[in-house]
Amino acid sequence: MVVPVGSLVNAGAVALGGCLGLVAGRVISEKMREAIFQALGLCTVLIGLKMALPVSNVMPVILSCVLGGLTGQALNLSGWLNRAGDQVKRLLRSGNERFTDGLVTTSILVCVGAMAIIGSLEEGLGGGRTTLFSKSILDFFAAAMLASAYGSGVVAAAGTVLIYQGTLTLLAGVVAPYLTEGLKEILVATGGLMIVGIGCNLLGIKPISIENLLPALGYAVVLGMLMN
Repeated sequence: MVVPVGSLVNAGAVALGGCLGLVAGRVISEKMREAIFQALGLCTVLIGLKMALPVSNVMPVILSCVLGGLTGQALNLSGWLNRAGDQVKRLLRSGNERFTDGLVTTSILVCVGAMAIIGSLEEGLGGGRTTLFSKSILDFFAAAMLASAYGSGVVAAAGTVLIYQGTLTLLAGVVAPYLTEGLKEILVATGGLMIVGIGCNLLGIKPISIENLLPALGYAVVLGMLMN
């Protein structure tokens, strides 16, 4: 069995970056915090667009997002995840009012990207940990900036990273044979649009319930397999 060392390092980077952001958040002004949000929002939109735009067949991506949004709304995933985040907040006895927002936002941001999926599978198949180590550096800085605004919920997202990516690594031998280039492209593009949505939320353009869009990733897998 492959030990998910890459995911352990990645989770540690998120936790460490989050702790650094907590310290910074106590000393920076509200205007500085707003500037960080704007910068991070713009960078997040850029990352999402770079993931989404290269897709050659947009129809599966559109269908995945529409069906995923409808499913998430019907199941009230946003409500479920917020309640789960509040439960974690109570268990950790955190008094941070933005704990759940930080936990959910950070978890989605660092888990739905291409590097999380490909890097975890790569490690599980014995292809090395370079992708996850590189991702760890990026996530460290992202967590630091998010924690300066959201607080301790960002640090708690390290657990989500470890569970999600570690599971992918352990199941790599089962998942990898089905992950064709076409499916990968659709999955990455769908995740990219969700990241664009996170960027819009950070910029305060219009609130988008990213949590309710999570089923889109499942539909992307199914439609990707059917259309490739």
